[in-house]
Amino acid sequence: MTLETIEITTTNCNVIKDFYENILELPSEIIDEKSVIITIGNSTLKFIETQEKSKSIYHLAFNIPKNKLEEAIQWSKNRMELIEKKNEVLIADFESWNANSVYFFDCDGNLLEFIARHDLDNATTEPFGSNQILNISEIGIVTEKPNDYAQDLMEKYGLQLFEKNQNSEIFSALGDDNGLLIVVKSKRNWFPTEIPAESKWTRIKLQHLDKKIELDINPTNN
Repeated sequence: MTLETIEITTTNCNVIKDFYENILELPSEIIDEKSVIITIGNSTLKFIETQEKSKSIYHLAFNIPKNKLEEAIQWSKNRMELIEKKNEVLIADFESWNANSVYFFDCDGNLLEFIARHDLDNATTEPFGSNQILNISEIGIVTEKPNDYAQDLMEKYGLQLFEKNQNSEIFSALGDDNGLLIVVKSKRNWFPTEIPAESKWTRIKLQHLDKKIELDINPTNN
């Protein structure tokens, strides 16, 4: 599954553009006064400005080459603070997923993740840089009944549960190592933080097999 475009909200397009362009060194483009597009490898992240302030956050993960996590940690120093545990950078070990990741926040407080998935054939000898932020590989979706929501997407669009994940009533994942919809129960903390998950408006444009799918996530209906 490929996450082609993710649309989320921000309260300040200029500030968010500065973070992704100057901190993460990703190409950005102002579309108009109310929207900015960030190119993340093969994916696009679009921010739409709104005056509605919220303490809730988004969660997105970005795939990086499977052999570049340590270099990504070094590259991140003096750019942003990676989340730490006991004064050391927290490197999550997802054994069943055969993946490792590190976490950080953008200027809006959204939880971002660099993840190295060791089953993907994407190793490289090139030094790590922003061009090795390969794509958006995860977007979080918050709902009261994750399992029911996942089943509904499977029935409507033919999506499949992520075979490496232990799906449950509080956490389900649909897709594969290239692209995942992470469906979590409302108020469940976003790992590895103490921040409770809350539904936020999101538009997801993805491709599954030969089918293009658009999902609108609306908190009032979720």
